Amino acid sequence: MDFTFSEEQQAAAEAAAGVFADVVPDSVPSPADTTGAVAEDFDRALWARLAEADLLSLLLDEEYGGAGLDAIALCLLLRESAKVLARVPLLESSAAAAAVQAFGSKELRSGLLARAARGELVLTVAAHGRTGHDPAELAVTARRDGDRWLLDGVQTAVPWAFNADLVVVPAHTDADRSVLALVAPDRDGVVLAEQLSTTGERLAELHLESVPIAVVDVIDADGAWEWLRDLLTAGTCALALGLGTAVLRMTAEYTGKREQFGFPVATFQAVAVQAADRYIDLRAMEATLWQAAWRIASGAPGALPAAADLAVAKIWAAEGVRRVVQTAQHLHGGFGADTDYPLHRYHAWAKHLELSLGPAAAHEEALGDLLAAHPLG
Repeated sequence: MDFTFSEEQQAAAEAAAGVFADVVPDSVPSPADTTGAVAEDFDRALWARLAEADLLSLLLDEEYGGAGLDAIALCLLLRESAKVLARVPLLESSAAAAAVQAFGSKELRSGLLARAARGELVLTVAAHGRTGHDPAELAVTARRDGDRWLLDGVQTAVPWAFNADLVVVPAHTDADRSVLALVAPDRDGVVLAEQLSTTGERLAELHLESVPIAVVDVIDADGAWEWLRDLLTAGTCALALGLGTAVLRMTAEYTGKREQFGFPVATFQAVAVQAADRYIDLRAMEATLWQAAWRIASGAPGALPAAADLAVAKIWAAEGVRRVVQTAQHLHGGFGADTDYPLHRYHAWAKHLELSLGPAAAHEEALGDLLAAHPLG
């Protein structure tokens, strides 16, 4: 299969590389005051630069100020962002806006998408609680009450909830279907409890108690949540690929300079073999990612549903990025544990990505179920 990127996709990747070129990996924006308040983890200056470069609207149509590109372009953008551990909700906001465009009403699209494209409206998705990969495990329920919906439940590990203007909350209905509700964090009945991720970032435990949501702000369309979850999964794989690429490059530079017995440690066979194995991991992560992103972008039929390609991609992303950072720590020796050196931060982010939207074991189980339901041959 030809995975050559189109000119538009390559241009998006080059624009992203330019924006992220001067970003210090995992940099924390300075707090606005010295009162002891927690520094905001959202790099709004970088967010503004991404908006100026038209990189927040890649998936949106031209009528909303977008480029009309696809999941592959978004994954190329995310790969670049992860190389510097960019503190922006690029995946969540882009995927949420794309879901609104694909499944939302005309009224919802017209009131939201242009603002999201300009970076004026920040979106996130409450998708990471529990394993996140199984729609049957949604912890929020939605029930219709006249001209509104009422939401109840608790969703954990919601990224960017303290920074977002709207949270897209997937919820189960009485009819055993899923809907997507757009919830403002400051709405009556909504409580955010602070949680900390593996990376030290602020997540939120989202509590909803009979929260009223207007019908226009609820996407009640077959397959909307599954489509959004698939896009988030592909994006998570792209983030893992970008992070792993940066870590392997960092490791190559270090082992090329670090000497033992008068020779760079990179020339030792044991070091070279480990690095080569991790390079193979990255190539497998890359191949499975583009296969999954292509299936989402094209909707091309196959012997198995697109969910199978996504499961394979997430298995490789989870296992591969874990092996890459573990090998990097080993080859860096004690230097890798130095908190003044960025490797430990990449390791923490890798663990978070490994578990986000389901670890490898969860997706292996899902893949087994798909193979049982769709036997090949």
